[in-house]
Amino acid sequence: MTPLRTAALALLCTLTLVSHQAAAVEYTLPAANSRLIGENLEYVVPADNRPLEQIAADFQLGLTNIMEANPGVDPYLPTPGSKLIIPHQLILPNAPREGIVINVAEMRLYYYPKGKNVVEVLPIGIGQLGVNTPENWITKVERKRANPTWTPTENIRRRYAAQGKTLPAVWPAGPDNPMGLHALYIGNLYAIHGTNATFGIGLRVSSGCVRLRADDIKYLFDHVPVGTRVQFVNQPVKFTVEPDGGRYIEVHEPLSRNEEEFNSTASVPLPMTPAITRFIAHMESDSNVVKQVLEQRSGMPTRLNP
Repeated sequence: MTPLRTAALALLCTLTLVSHQAAAVEYTLPAANSRLIGENLEYVVPADNRPLEQIAADFQLGLTNIMEANPGVDPYLPTPGSKLIIPHQLILPNAPREGIVINVAEMRLYYYPKGKNVVEVLPIGIGQLGVNTPENWITKVERKRANPTWTPTENIRRRYAAQGKTLPAVWPAGPDNPMGLHALYIGNLYAIHGTNATFGIGLRVSSGCVRLRADDIKYLFDHVPVGTRVQFVNQPVKFTVEPDGGRYIEVHEPLSRNEEEFNSTASVPLPMTPAITRFIAHMESDSNVVKQVLEQRSGMPTRLNP
């Protein structure tokens, strides 16, 4: 794995960490035969009772992203003085570098602005089990709306009613709206939108739509044109052979497919496709490293060969 840099040094490098208020982590795109971008950072937890959610937001991560990279970290209040890895080195999803690509498995949105040699990466929340966000779908941004209203479907109304909650037929626009203050509508049933919650990015929390923090959806709303291509993929395992011969793999915990998997303490089985199997079985791959990566599922690229 690439040596860690401190956050202070990383801010001076080609990887540009834009502040949360400006919303985006922007990477220069590598050559067409390369998919590895960015570098990981090292962060020392300050003694100010800063919650992990705030740290994740400050570095444009979802909660799952930072927890995968730092197993054992307190999901609420990390220990002051402890060191965290900020996982900003990524392998681009196996998809065209065009428009928006959403990898539900890692809960990240990749935006490739037209005419620019960059990709902007944002963390997302996705659908709960049973109201899943699409996993393999190509669509486009049909329209955009500031101050959206929310019209819950009958299924959503029944689900809330089972919890003793009654939803209005139409939830009015405003800061209390579960869709937040901005929405990009995709297809007929889904949207990329904000939220009125302060928690849940990087988790399965929505009713099927893609959820972003307020500053992040505002950024997309201002920059993504209507008609932009949107592709959903489900790739918990990403891999690449880089121009220097380096063989890298990035493994995330797959999404639970049913209640049994969701409630189990065991790891969800990885989708070992023929392409993944061929990649890890290559004669140059270190079998011990392969075993470790598949077990740890840190969500960070790891080199498999010397």
